[in-house]
Amino acid sequence: MPRLGHVDPYLDILGKRIRARRSELGMSQEGLAHEAGLDRSYVGRIERGEHNLTFVALVKLCRAMRCDVAELTHDLPPARAVEG
Repeated sequence: MPRLGHVDPYLDILGKRIRARRSELGMSQEGLAHEAGLDRSYVGRIERGEHNLTFVALVKLCRAMRCDVAELTHDLPPARAVEG
């Protein structure tokens, strides 16, 4: 069980990648949330690495940002590198 206030390293990386892609497209969180059919506060929590999103939510975000899931999940560090 994660500690209160603890952000999982993988969720942090994914959230930063989602935020970067959204920014590249000039989209607001609200615009991305609308396009993906998600709540804006949910998108904010995902971008901050505070929420362990479902695969379905990830696919919705990727479709809204016109990218593939693999684009956001490639080259993740090995577990031992993030558990440190």
